[in-house]
Amino acid sequence: MVEFSINKSDGVTAVSENLKQQTLDLFNIKKDIRVIYNFIDFSRFKKIDKDHFKKAIAPNGERILLHTSNFRKVKRVEDVIQVFKRVHDHLPSKLLLIGDGPERAHMEELCRQLDLCHEVRFLGKQDAIEELLAISDLFIMPSESESFGLAALEAMACEVPVISSDVGGLPELNVHGKTGYFSPVGDVDGRARRAIDILSDEAVLQEFRKNALARAHLFDINIILPQYEAYYEEILSTAVYAHEEND
Repeated sequence: MVEFSINKSDGVTAVSENLKQQTLDLFNIKKDIRVIYNFIDFSRFKKIDKDHFKKAIAPNGERILLHTSNFRKVKRVEDVIQVFKRVHDHLPSKLLLIGDGPERAHMEELCRQLDLCHEVRFLGKQDAIEELLAISDLFIMPSESESFGLAALEAMACEVPVISSDVGGLPELNVHGKTGYFSPVGDVDGRARRAIDILSDEAVLQEFRKNALARAHLFDINIILPQYEAYYEEILSTAVYAHEEND
């Protein structure tokens, strides 16, 4: 069905080079696939002053780590908690878990087993995710699969460095050693070391924040949206021409 739909479409886009290549590897695709990345709206996602909110979460100046997902196994939320445990053992920190899903109950039990209940907050689904990103110091995304990583882009737009896996489109977004770090799926120890490297030095953290924001600006809606519009116009003109030829 996927192969048929793509080959019968006038135009096809993918949100990353990786997704395009996966599609070409899995299916017999005869159509060109145009890569146009996801975008971010900076009128919403930007760092804002929420110091009073941050003090409520981290009253003693603890570092705040954040993860958001639908709590499915592919998101590897257990890895997030295990990374946080190692970070917390080295420096005062808090973890915010945003979202809900089938793995949430297991993750709550894991926090109890690791004696982290006072350091981890399960906040459920949140509409104003940008307000939580505004108080965060690091975003954790250890997924097994990500076509692009829009949640990571939202974090970067709010000046939050990203520690991620190296799957899918994430390496096209998260620049290793600049906006954060990426490593293979399941690399809990490696991610924890990188997180500690960033969070234990304020100057390093600020440099990563600056780089994350600069990278996110490449995906500004005002840059990406015209690419979609131009592609639609291209496809429409081609389709009209083909229709006239057939007539």
